[in-house]
Amino acid sequence: LKGIDELPAKDLLQLADGLVRKSVWVVGGDGWAYDIGYGGLDHVLRSGKNVKVLVLDTEVYSNTGGQASKATPRAATARFATSGKKTPRKDLALTALGYGNCYVARVAMGASDAQTVKAFVEAEAYDGPAIIIAYSHCIAHGFPIEEGKGLEHQKLAVDCGYWPLMRFNPALVLQGKNPLQIDSKPGKIPVEQYLGAEQRYKVLHATDPEEAHRLAALAAEDVQYTWKVLEGLQKTFEPAAAGSAGAGSPALLAKTCQTN
Repeated sequence: LKGIDELPAKDLLQLADGLVRKSVWVVGGDGWAYDIGYGGLDHVLRSGKNVKVLVLDTEVYSNTGGQASKATPRAATARFATSGKKTPRKDLALTALGYGNCYVARVAMGASDAQTVKAFVEAEAYDGPAIIIAYSHCIAHGFPIEEGKGLEHQKLAVDCGYWPLMRFNPALVLQGKNPLQIDSKPGKIPVEQYLGAEQRYKVLHATDPEEAHRLAALAAEDVQYTWKVLEGLQKTFEPAAAGSAGAGSPALLAKTCQTN
């Protein structure tokens, strides 16, 4: 504009960056989010600040050559952990859900791109901390990624119930709605079909078949346990239970959201 250098408004130019709403996203892998960086992640999610986190969950320390991490599922092997994971994976989504004031989503683009987009839109719109945990296929899983099989394996993980798609939006509590939405169904195919499609599960059958079968059975039980917990939480958050004084009641959660 003519004469703009003479207008007092030009002084706002040096403040322009501070006048625009910023979108702050932290992006990291499971090794950082579940293990070595979890202390910092916990601090950010519980702070109540408007910070968003995307976890690209490959379920293994792939950057260091293939070590098991807390995100590694039971029965899976890794390059430096060939005897099979003996314990269940850490459930970061349920841990974050427990904060009460944090938006949480678990997504797998190969199973539902629409649900993935919806989660990102909701996380961005939520006025507070948000975390999206994305199933991320990896060469360490042991299938031909170069043949475009990645999204296919993501769908297998969801179809067998291993990777439940879900969204937890505390803002819905203040609207009298259930904050926990489960976007996929319990296993439509056997868990064994998913395990048998990836080399990280099959390799143990060659060296210790008895242990491989034992761990695979326990891995299937882990899937059922996760679903029982999720479905139980969804019932707990039903608006009809708002009069309940339980720790997970919507009435109490609403107070938590307003406080934070």
